[in-house]
This record gives sequence, C-alpha cells and structure tokens, in this order.
Amino acid sequence: MKVFSDRAEADEEYDDIGVNAPGWRDWKWQVAHTVRDLTTLERVLGINFPEDERRRLVETIDKFPLAVTPYYLSLIKTDDYANDPVYRQAVPSPDELIIESCELEDPLAEESDSPVPGITHRYPDRVLFLVSNVCAMYCRHCTRKRRVGDRDRIPTWEEMEAGIAYIRDHPEVRDVLLSGGDPLMLPDDLLDRLLTQLRQIPHVEVIRIGSRTPVVLPFRITDALVTVLKKHQPIWLNTHFNHPQEITPTSEQALAKLADGGIPLGNQSVLLAGVNDCPRIMKALVQKLVKNRVRPYYLYQCDLSEGLSHFRTPVGKGIEIIENLIGHTSGFAVPTYVIDAPGGGGKIPVMPTYLISYSTNKVILRNYEGVITTYQEPDHYTSIFCDRNCKECSLQLNLSGGEEQHVVGIARLLSDYDETTALVPTDSERIARRDDEEE
Repeated sequence: MKVFSDRAEADEEYDDIGVNAPGWRDWKWQVAHTVRDLTTLERVLGINFPEDERRRLVETIDKFPLAVTPYYLSLIKTDDYANDPVYRQAVPSPDELIIESCELEDPLAEESDSPVPGITHRYPDRVLFLVSNVCAMYCRHCTRKRRVGDRDRIPTWEEMEAGIAYIRDHPEVRDVLLSGGDPLMLPDDLLDRLLTQLRQIPHVEVIRIGSRTPVVLPFRITDALVTVLKKHQPIWLNTHFNHPQEITPTSEQALAKLADGGIPLGNQSVLLAGVNDCPRIMKALVQKLVKNRVRPYYLYQCDLSEGLSHFRTPVGKGIEIIENLIGHTSGFAVPTYVIDAPGGGGKIPVMPTYLISYSTNKVILRNYEGVITTYQEPDHYTSIFCDRNCKECSLQLNLSGGEEQHVVGIARLLSDYDETTALVPTDSERIARRDDEEE
C-alpha cells in the first residue's frame, strides 16, 4: 500500500488521475490507483480537512482502513461533500470509533456457523462461501469490518478446496453463495477454476455471486469475465446499489453486459441514515434498477456491527419506505425489508401490516390507499391430511428429482406428520426453573 507523506508527493503521483487518464476504464488501473490515505483523498477531491477533523480521521483509518477507487470518488459532489451519499459510504467518519454496547464484531455469528474455514452453513439448503478478502473499496457500513484487517488476501487454493469438499460432502446444499470480500476481484482464471469445481458437484443447482463491483468498479465487468460466468450457468448475481447517484452510464453498461449474458441480477441495499433513509430516494433507486434489469431483492436494516451506530435508523423508517413503495410502484420493484437477526438467526422480513383482522369465514384487509376491504373465506374446505405418504397424495404430488429434507421451525408445527406442539428456547428461564425442580 502506498501512503504519501505530503500533498506535493501525492500531486506528483496523481497528476493524471481523473476521467481523462489513459487507464481510467481499465479496472486494474483503478485498483492500482486505489486511494488509501487522507493526503491523496484531499488531492483527488480538491478539499482540505480542518486539522482537528483530519486528526480524528487518521485515528479512524488506523482502526478501519480507507480504500476507494478513483471511479467511485469521482461520483462525489464536492460542493457539499459531507452530506454526499457517495462520500458517506466511502470516506471514514470519526463516528466509527463509537462502539455501542449492543454492537458486535461478528453480529451475524458467521464464525459460529462455520464448520470449515470460509463456509457459513446457516440455512438448510444453502451455504455462504467466503472466497476472497479483497474488495474494490472498503464500504464504511460493511457488516464484516472485522475482516478488513485481513485485507487484500485471497485464500489459497488448498483453503478453497476445503470449502468445496464440505459442499461436496453435504448433499442437502443446492445453493452456494460466493462472497467475501468480493468474488469478482479474483482473477478470471481462478474464478473459472472455482466455478468449474462447484459445477461438478451434482447437488449444487444454483451458484450466486455477491459483488459490489458494478457499483464501485464497473470496469471489472469485462467481456472476458462475462464469458467465464456464462460457462457455469445458472449463475445469479446480486449487487449493492444504495443510492440513485451510484447508477451512472458506466454502471449501466456493466449491468447490461451481465444481463445480456443471461445472468439474472438482483440488488441488496442497506438502509443507511443520511444516505437513503428517504422514500423518494429509495423509489428512484428501485425504479432505476428495474430499468436496468436488476430486481430489487432485499432492503437490509443496518447490522449491529462495530462502529455503525451513526448509520442505523429506526426500523419504522424502513417500514415507512416500504409503505411508500407497495402500490406506488411496480410490485417487482419492491424489495423485502429484512433484519438479519443478531446471533445468526437469519433474515427476518419486517413489512407493513395489511391483514387487519379475521374470523372463521372472513379476512379484513387494507390496501396502500387505506381502503379497508374483506375477503370471503370458503364455506366448505376439506383439508388434506398429510401423513407424508406422498405416493398416495390426492393432489397428484410430483416431486420428480426432489429430495425430502427434515422440516424445521414453524413449518414443523404446521405439519400433520410431526407431533411437535411447541418450539421452546432451551435456555429460557421457564425451562431453567423446570430443570431445577426436576433436580
């Protein structure tokens, strides 16, 4: 990492940085010119931090490093940089040094659910596979800020093989999500090799890639990369636009290459105070996304990672945003608002309530306008008793190619073939009292 001691040295190195630089559209040039220190940042943006603010920013960077591509920095409107949504996502804030008591180094317990290095197995039929610690930039709201200390490291192939072996040995895994870091920061040949190995596992039906390169490094989406991805279909790609300002002609070209390559695109936004906590901003964002063939997938409540308290909003703000989307724009433009439960509980949808009440024969509903209406339940409905004897099912059930899995959670309580009547946390006070009484 190159760090400049003064502005003169930075000026000499970065004289030709900018949209007219010869290498501007080369993603490797962008990575090589990643801005990692305040002196260069000031030089590129043409701003000067007050001395007290600069000192606090240096303290922040010592704990949570800075790394931003020249491309992404070029999107900042410097006349009011402190309030610019791109600036707030890219440039450190001293508020990151405020660690609340509720904040955790690993809020989603990814390490606890990691049977082998690089793999997080939380859900029954899918795994998270962390294949790189390299990012095009360090997002200030990253839920994996704990991994920034391992920056710029790609796991060895032997380490990746351990993850591949785990997936191969667990036939219930049909969906593999590649994340990191950013998987698209891997060289094309290494990414090709990894995808080839995963595709050779018969029970892996879907491979997903989570990448922010279309947002912060769109030049990475080359024809050669798309050719690699097309070889291993079905590939799904989720990216991470948080604000309409991030959707530029260059990012639109990158998205078009992927979509034209037959790769379904989704987007996962994070609700961030001072960035996108506004219904009008989010409506503009989701509409621009669908215009570019990107389906809004999730709107995340900001996680309880260390140093993110200044980004978090009340949950009610997220519900307000969804309330302003449902009925007000196309249904497929509305993301699911979720809280990723601390401790590894997974994603929990938190949406506006449209079911007002119900009885044995009628459901009372309201729509986005506030219209209250009713839905008449059927007078005669004979439930199909499920004894798990699928061959005799009167619904002509056909699970060709399917495989039965153990039913867990609420689905287990709803079933007719399992006698479980309650799900009770094993460490609750009530159970503890029972145990004490039995002793």
